[in-house]
Amino acid sequence: MDTFIAFLIDWGYWGMFIASLLAGSAFPFSSEVILLGLLHPSIGLNATLCVLTATIGNTLGGMTCYSIGRAGKLEWIKKIFKVSEQRLQSMVKFLNKRSAFMAFFTFLPGLGTVIAITLGFLRSHIGVVIISMFTGKLSRYIVVAMAAKGIFSYFA
Repeated sequence: MDTFIAFLIDWGYWGMFIASLLAGSAFPFSSEVILLGLLHPSIGLNATLCVLTATIGNTLGGMTCYSIGRAGKLEWIKKIFKVSEQRLQSMVKFLNKRSAFMAFFTFLPGLGTVIAITLGFLRSHIGVVIISMFTGKLSRYIVVAMAAKGIFSYFA
């Protein structure tokens, strides 16, 4: 794994994109490690470009989870859990009203994948999901980058 991390850091922005794409998908990977490596003063890539690259990659990875959920069928819920059509539609309507709020939290490790798959399964509006997901992931990467810059300057 160390070799793979070193490889991604050597690739710079492309490595950041690949790492964040993997981390945003169902593949367990920490893109923050790559971000920290790229922001280290010995490499010193532009923090804004690293954050944007990571956010775009992570959002695309999250949308793969959304697509996996979208491939599911609502009929499965009716059959497996014995839910009526009326109850299912009211549940979908209720959750879709909150899809923007839920999609924001797809940056959470583990839970974010479940949220993205659920949003796809429930056919949440794709535009709302992308914007909210992007905003949440951007917020996380900004916090990580700011913390990294603070830590690096403290030990400089």
